[in-house]
Amino acid sequence: SWRVVTRRDQTFDEYAVLCRNLFELQGLSHREVKGIAICSVVPPLNEAFELLAKKCFGLNALFIESAKQDLMPIRYNPPSDVGADRIVSAVAAFEMVGGPAIVVDFGTATTFDAISQNGEYLGGIIAPGIGISAEALFQRAAKLPRIEIKKPPCVIGDSTVTSMQAGLYFGYVGLVDGILGRMKEELGKSQVVATGGQARLLSSDSQQIDRVEEDLMLYGLRIFYSHLRENR
Repeated sequence: SWRVVTRRDQTFDEYAVLCRNLFELQGLSHREVKGIAICSVVPPLNEAFELLAKKCFGLNALFIESAKQDLMPIRYNPPSDVGADRIVSAVAAFEMVGGPAIVVDFGTATTFDAISQNGEYLGGIIAPGIGISAEALFQRAAKLPRIEIKKPPCVIGDSTVTSMQAGLYFGYVGLVDGILGRMKEELGKSQVVATGGQARLLSSDSQQIDRVEEDLMLYGLRIFYSHLRENR
C-alpha cells in the first residue's frame, strides 16, 4: 500500500506514470492486477481514475457509491451525503469486530463513524484534522514556525516548537478521547478501530482506541469488490 497526495488537477498521464513507478519500486508488474475497486471522494478525478484502470491495466474499475451499495444500511440523511470512504471503512470494521463499533479515520479531516449492533451506519462526526490545525497555527500566528507533528518528550514544552507539539498532540488526543467517550455513552460498549495516516501516532496515548488498522479501507474495498463481482 502507498499514500500519495491528491491533486485535483492531476491528469491521467501523470497518474499513469506515478502508478507504474510505484509498482516498479516494489518489483511488481501491473499485469498482475486482476481487479480494481475505487472509493473516491474527489469527483473531478474519477474520469482520470477510470482511464487509468482501462488504459494501464485493461480493466473496468468498480466505483463504490454509498447510496447505491447494499452491504450496510445507512441511517443518515440523505445517504448520498456520506462519503464512500466512510462506508467502506465501516463495513470493514464491522466485519472485523462486529457491532456496535466506531471508526476513527485520521485524514485531512478526522471522521468518527458509528455502526450499530446490527451493522447499520448511524452517522458520525467530522472534525478538522491535526494537520489542518498545525497549518492554521503556522498561517495565522506570525511568530510561530511550521512544525513536525510528533509526540513531545513532556506536556510542558521548553521551547516554541515543543510547546506547539504538546498543544497539537495532547490537545488532539484529548479531542479524540472526549468525542469517543460521548459516542460510547450513546452507543453503549463499543469497539473503536482507528485508521489513517496519524492513527498509530495518536492512538498510543488514547484511552478509547482499541486497535489500529492502517489498511482498513483496503480491506473494505476488497469486501466490496468481491460482493459486487458475485452479484453482477
